[in-house]
Amino acid sequence: MENSHKEAKVRLEVSQYIKSLSTSQDVHEVTDTLRKLVSYLDTESHEEISPSEREEFNRTQYTGILKFLLSNLKTNRLHILTSAQCSELWDGMFLRGPPDQALLVLMDYIGSSSPSAGLDKVVGVLERYLQSVRLAALLWSRCQGSFSPDSPQLRETLLGRLVSLPDLTANRLHPHNRPLFLPDQYYPLLARVLSTTLERTCQALRDKQDCSLSFVAQLLGKACMQGHSEHMFKELVPRLSTHTRSDMVWQRVCWRLMEDVPERWMESVVTGLVQAVEGPWALSRIMGNIVVKNKKAQFVITHKLLLLQYKYETRAVCSLVGYLAQDRERRPLLVQVLRSLCQTWANSSAVRHTPVEQQLYLSRALLLCLGLLSESELQEVRPELLQCMLGGMQCHLDSSVVRVRRAGMIVGECLSARLDAGGPRLKFQYEEDAEARELLSMMEPLPAEGAVPHDRPSPLQNNQRSETKERSSPEVVTPQTSSLPPADQDCDSELDSDDDLTPYDMSEDKEMTKATPPLYLRDCLEALLTSEDPEKVELSLRAAAGLVRKNVSTAREVSVQLTKVLLHLENKYNLPGFLSQRQAAMIALTVTDCIPVTEFLTTEFYSLNYSLRQRLDILEVLALSAQELSEPITEKNRPTQGNQPVSTVMPLDPSDAPLHWQKVVERRIQSKTRRFAKGVAQPPASACPNRFAPVAGFFFFPLLRSYDRPQVTFDLLGSDHLVLGRLIHTLGLLMHLAVNAPVATQMGRSLLDFVWAVRYHADQVVRRGVLFAICSVFLSMPNPNLLSELSDHLLETRAWLADVAEGDPDSDCRSLAMQCLVMLEKSLKAGLEHPTMALQP
Repeated sequence: MENSHKEAKVRLEVSQYIKSLSTSQDVHEVTDTLRKLVSYLDTESHEEISPSEREEFNRTQYTGILKFLLSNLKTNRLHILTSAQCSELWDGMFLRGPPDQALLVLMDYIGSSSPSAGLDKVVGVLERYLQSVRLAALLWSRCQGSFSPDSPQLRETLLGRLVSLPDLTANRLHPHNRPLFLPDQYYPLLARVLSTTLERTCQALRDKQDCSLSFVAQLLGKACMQGHSEHMFKELVPRLSTHTRSDMVWQRVCWRLMEDVPERWMESVVTGLVQAVEGPWALSRIMGNIVVKNKKAQFVITHKLLLLQYKYETRAVCSLVGYLAQDRERRPLLVQVLRSLCQTWANSSAVRHTPVEQQLYLSRALLLCLGLLSESELQEVRPELLQCMLGGMQCHLDSSVVRVRRAGMIVGECLSARLDAGGPRLKFQYEEDAEARELLSMMEPLPAEGAVPHDRPSPLQNNQRSETKERSSPEVVTPQTSSLPPADQDCDSELDSDDDLTPYDMSEDKEMTKATPPLYLRDCLEALLTSEDPEKVELSLRAAAGLVRKNVSTAREVSVQLTKVLLHLENKYNLPGFLSQRQAAMIALTVTDCIPVTEFLTTEFYSLNYSLRQRLDILEVLALSAQELSEPITEKNRPTQGNQPVSTVMPLDPSDAPLHWQKVVERRIQSKTRRFAKGVAQPPASACPNRFAPVAGFFFFPLLRSYDRPQVTFDLLGSDHLVLGRLIHTLGLLMHLAVNAPVATQMGRSLLDFVWAVRYHADQVVRRGVLFAICSVFLSMPNPNLLSELSDHLLETRAWLADVAEGDPDSDCRSLAMQCLVMLEKSLKAGLEHPTMALQP
């Protein structure tokens, strides 16, 4: 009965105040009425208002009063108040009452109003609301144990307004939005307020007061779910890491905060925290054993972040794996993660169908887990590690991608050393670049917290620091004579001085050798066939390319025989530059006697008893020879106008007529000016025939002859996918070099038919070759011929390229597919706009 009486009394007084504000034009009456309304919100007011009446006003009348004040903005009643009165009384109604109701009313008005002076007034109040302590009061009111539970709909609405405030204000105020409402400023502010709320919670717990972190955890989860975890944790993580270092209450509060995050937002919170935290120790103090208690967090940490996603930095992986190894209850999950990583790393299908970046990501995680295992855990997973080392190394070494093969070698070395520490070391030969050194550093134990910076520096950074240190403190080599007295030093310097001796010119000296380089091509061939003298073989191989180009008639007589000898020649004596010199000689033979040598090489490519290295050498020689034939022939040593030597200054002849001083100065300036080119004055390049166009078919079509016939030692469509990828790439290069050739249209149609059969190949090198070949077809074929000859393939090719550009796991394949699509669109557009361009004279 008493409560209903108080409710009726408050309702009656508020209705009178509203009537007064609606009808009165007297400034004193309006200000008195507003002060009476503010007194309900001010606990230090001198008005005789009981706490129960204030509570009743806040619960039932406050929202209605705010909506009434906002509705009066359209009638422009605020003009009778001064700016100070308006700021104190009208704004004070929004800045002193229940913060959640004020925020909801302000956001609803902003979302439903059109640009006006009243909207600017409300935006200013909202800005003051955020700059004051009202946002912290809102969060703290939701954390207090005495807070009465509200409806789920009201809570979701309040969370939505808090998290989406930048979006809501931008939609209404753009382009006149306030800087405080931008995401870069609002979400760090929200994170600081959240940290302040957690600090007040810790103090309340020390004072033995009950608190709830449910609303704060939901606010953090919703903000992270909407993609603002970076802004939030950039402010939160340093504070939480510092407070939890020595305060157990802070640790318990952080653990409870993580436990109260709803499951639907747990992934966003965990992912953002792992990326922002500095080291596994801070992550362990903030997250606690959430990975053991929450199934969603366990799935995200042990499976999704390590096996499915690979976009995170090495520092995040170190923090994640180190977090699992920090606590005794979490170490079984470390062993479980290692088993899953071994199974995925050794899966041949995963190696073929996942990007290189993901393979390297898995390798780093595997090595990190391996380095953190204890001896008992190592014995527990020894069978899985052995299977991983044997099967996984084979899968990686079979890959045609160099980075994948090198990752397999490094992981195999580390597994062998860990499983058999006292046995013989497994060692591969590979290039140790920054990527390899980073993988090797994953086996190093994590340093203690505080001993080094939390971010583990990469080996490349360590090398750079060491080089900088060496440069900053160079070693000073003290000569032996520095210990002698000055007089003795002068005496010795006079006796040992050789300044008066003239140095002997040795620039024309040559190394004395027993053998002499061959002067004739047949002698060179005989030396390569029969000689057992390493020096003679080296000289013959070095002189072969020059002799072929100088003696064209003789080269054509022995071209096929010499090519066969060079193709089968082995580096038995470990000669320097053997591969490059042999390749140069074969290229010279192919260019000099094109058709016979090309027919021999293309025939031998599919023959028996050849290694994969020899078949790859054949493809390289054909590609480089075609490139040389397609280049124009220019006169050597002919100085162009842009590279002429600078003329010297000539003295004036006294017998000549006197020149004006300006002409003399101009002549001297011109003589001292070096001109690289004179633009239009430079003569254009002279036209010359393309030597590759008449013989392009001899290079191209024989390579398509027997690709689908498997042999005992060569299965092009099977296991030898490295050669298949190189073959397709070579065919694409030949197609590109044959641009404007008469046979280009036939070559393009044949090449497109060939690569269409292997466009879904599992090896990414083959898929890259296919896309490169299609690019070459679009570039080399004339646009009218492209439409007439390949019209039945273009639509299907376009759809396939779109699928590759969107869903291929390899980034290079996606990029090439996009380039193909752009070129195809340009070719189709040009062909449709100028259908008879090719027929014009």
